Amino acid sequence: MARVLITGGAGFLGSHLCDKFIAAGDDVICMDNFITGSPDNIAHLFGNRKFKFIEHDVTEYIYVDGDLDYILHFASPASPIDYLKLPIQTLKVGSLGTHKTLGLAKAKNARFLIASTSEVYGDPLEHPQQENYWGNVNPVGFRGVYDEAKRFAEAMTMAYHRYHNVDTRIVRIFNTYGPRMRLEDGRAIPNFINQSLRNQPVTVYGNGTQTRSVCYVDDLVEGIYRLLLSEEVMPVNIGNPDEITMLELANEIIELTGSKSQIDFMELPSDDPKVRKPDTTRAKELLNWSAKVDRKQGLKNTIEDFRKRLHL
Repeated sequence: MARVLITGGAGFLGSHLCDKFIAAGDDVICMDNFITGSPDNIAHLFGNRKFKFIEHDVTEYIYVDGDLDYILHFASPASPIDYLKLPIQTLKVGSLGTHKTLGLAKAKNARFLIASTSEVYGDPLEHPQQENYWGNVNPVGFRGVYDEAKRFAEAMTMAYHRYHNVDTRIVRIFNTYGPRMRLEDGRAIPNFINQSLRNQPVTVYGNGTQTRSVCYVDDLVEGIYRLLLSEEVMPVNIGNPDEITMLELANEIIELTGSKSQIDFMELPSDDPKVRKPDTTRAKELLNWSAKVDRKQGLKNTIEDFRKRLHL
């Protein structure tokens, strides 16, 4: 039985991680300030003796009493609409927040896992993206606040590992979807589902030929869990390498929802990656992990969750 701190624990991914550790019999401390997380995501855990919630901004000094075995740092805006609206908070949680949580890991002698992102690869010139690719990032572009926050967080994590001997892990998360995504998240799948369920025009940016590889949340959480318990220190990609264009994904969701929606093409945002696909060879070899959930089944689960919350 372990004692685990999850920052950003009321967010989409964080709340699913809380569930994972509690199901494994561990004690979970969830920390969030609800900038982008929601109490609804963890409401089912209140009253569980294995669960404790602390409302706190992790860019400030963090106090947790007692021992900690693991710290998972997932606090951060993660959707473009969030980090474009909250650029300084995004940079602060990636820098100051990572510094504070690493300091806590050092003090508690806890294993630390940082939630990094495929965005560290920027608009990649290498395809698919391997962990040894350094990326193609515009540091002064609008997306740079997120990309560089995560790149800095990785560098800080490795510095604490090398200089202070903190036991660290780095997961590079590729596009993930599933129940509990914010209804107004702003990313492709929530947008497509929302618009399709309401029979509104489905907005596709550019000509829709840009690609993403989308991973169902249960698969992602299992990969993160295995990485945490492994002995691998260097970054590991976790994602589903099944690549699809945005136009294909939009049409798939329109079909699965039985919608009457039509496609509405919009101008492509600045620095939007044209391709995104993880090379998951290291995850397979090191963690014996690969994505299992079929995309259509995962989308059906997500659509049903959205229907319930939208009362449709």
